[in-house]
Amino acid sequence: MTERHGEIAVVGAGLAGCLLACFLARRGHPVALYERRPDPRAGTPERGRSINLALSARGLDALRRIGLDTQVMADALPMRGRMVHPVRGEPEFQSYSVSGDRAINSISRGALNNALLAAAAKLPGVRIAFDHRLVGLDPAGGEMTFETPQGTVTAHARVVLGTDGAGSAVRGQLLAHGLLTESVDFLDYGYKELTIPPLGDDFALDPGALHIWPRGTSMMIALPNPDRSFTCTLFWPTHGTASFASLGSPAAIERHFAQHYPDLPSLAPSLVDDYQHNPVGVLGTVRCDPWQVDGRVGLLGDAAHAIVPFYGQGANAAFEDVVELDRCLDECADDWAAALPLFQQRRQDNAEAIAQMALANFVEMRDKVASPIFRTRKKIEHALERALPDRYVSQYELVSFSTVPYAEVRRRVRRQYQVLGAVAAGAVAALAGAAVLFGRGRRG
Repeated sequence: MTERHGEIAVVGAGLAGCLLACFLARRGHPVALYERRPDPRAGTPERGRSINLALSARGLDALRRIGLDTQVMADALPMRGRMVHPVRGEPEFQSYSVSGDRAINSISRGALNNALLAAAAKLPGVRIAFDHRLVGLDPAGGEMTFETPQGTVTAHARVVLGTDGAGSAVRGQLLAHGLLTESVDFLDYGYKELTIPPLGDDFALDPGALHIWPRGTSMMIALPNPDRSFTCTLFWPTHGTASFASLGSPAAIERHFAQHYPDLPSLAPSLVDDYQHNPVGVLGTVRCDPWQVDGRVGLLGDAAHAIVPFYGQGANAAFEDVVELDRCLDECADDWAAALPLFQQRRQDNAEAIAQMALANFVEMRDKVASPIFRTRKKIEHALERALPDRYVSQYELVSFSTVPYAEVRRRVRRQYQVLGAVAAGAVAALAGAAVLFGRGRRG
């Protein structure tokens, strides 16, 4: 069977794809939104695959542009800082912002996806096809081949946009045609989800914080959910003596958590079952070039630049991609041959910047947040922000609470550190000079 439409095809009805369909329909483009899964609104989430989102300024800016921010934020839980859980002793709260009132927002990935999907489905000119797995693509002619429960289906589109995630089938087709290069750098770490249920009718932990258990070579985080549960995510090595592979029996699991996460077992009655049955996911960074071919096929979000989740910016960056593509279409009068190359030109450096910052933040969360040196540095940083408002702003605030381009964030933070280094060096020199003068005075 062949489907023929003069549509813009968006392959992948996840977060970025649904948002993109909304933006394109708003521009008057007919959109065909293809998704390999059944309609997620009619099923149950895959076990252990939620990874709650930390929605922040960039994502909210995109949602605000299509009038969905208020609806989405109704179920959001603001997290104003990290709650660091040591092996021994009481947890310590570390504010994300100098004012203490700025927050990232814990959002259910599934609920957000469903809200965006429903919004896209309501718009005129949007057609959604579920159970369509892309297995073939002719980049020059715009012909796509899908496997469906009813058999093979072909379709045509003026432009094909891949928003189908880190394992993008669209990117795979372009790679098979020799039209792009690709690198995938996997971490020697994976992730596994656990659950902390409500404690009676309340949260078992403070819902106003992102909870983190830093353990040097590994860590666990927990984000609150509207039903008063927490979704916990273990980030552990995939091999070695302290890895997912090293714990087999229920007794070994219980001993490990009692030793390394002693406050968790009493809060997580399904701990052993979750650990044994929830899958281990992979973590990695995807890079490719180019992101588009002849203005006919393009990639956005994770399909073009998947990153590790340690800055909470994966979905935010993908949403920002959609906003930037919309700007490029404005400037290019909806000429795709001009807009797609311009989009890559503007976004590729930013994608690389957040990819590197996300990798660095893993080390910070895993190794540094519990150290006295790190806590002292954060206090100094907040003091500088209070003393020099708008002139000194921390990297975390620029990434999470602004829409300053990621690449500019890195440049600005480097300049701030250079100035601070010069000031510190001057202070040391002044102290040294004073000590010499004081010594001479005593000898005289």
